[in-house]
Amino acid sequence: LSDMATRTRLSREARQDQLLDLGAELFADRSYEDVHIEELAEEAGVSRGLLYHYFPTKRAFFAAMVHRESTRMSELTKTDGSLPILAQLHQGIESYLDYCQAHKMGVKAVFHGGASADPEIQAIVEHDMQVQQDRILSAVEHVGKPTELTQIAVRSWLHFLRNACHTWLDAANV
Repeated sequence: LSDMATRTRLSREARQDQLLDLGAELFADRSYEDVHIEELAEEAGVSRGLLYHYFPTKRAFFAAMVHRESTRMSELTKTDGSLPILAQLHQGIESYLDYCQAHKMGVKAVFHGGASADPEIQAIVEHDMQVQQDRILSAVEHVGKPTELTQIAVRSWLHFLRNACHTWLDAANV
């Protein structure tokens, strides 16, 4: 059988998801420079031309992958605002860890994206951090407007949690 006979026709959305999932696997443990678009196309069983049809550049592909994972994480880690603040914090941490465990490759790829020098990638990661920070700060606003020190502490704690989770995923091979 030829390659063409073994390829499966997917909807645009399904094909993009397939490609982004494969990209997350490749970028999870390798640097941006070490992943080649030809390798991704081969793994997906598609032509390079089809891959470039969906994502015009490797950078656009990487940005789409980081954006998808960041968006998913934000959506799946929302907490119940009616809970007391400590319960919200506990729920947020649990949902974040659950998400990281269930989407290990994507989370690791986003972590690598955070180290990227690319301004678009940095903006995506920064937006996700800001969403998380705003959620936490809005939960404590009823106590008063958060001080600059509180904002710095929350942002630092988010970086700590992100780094601790990345270390956990690597060490535990979850």
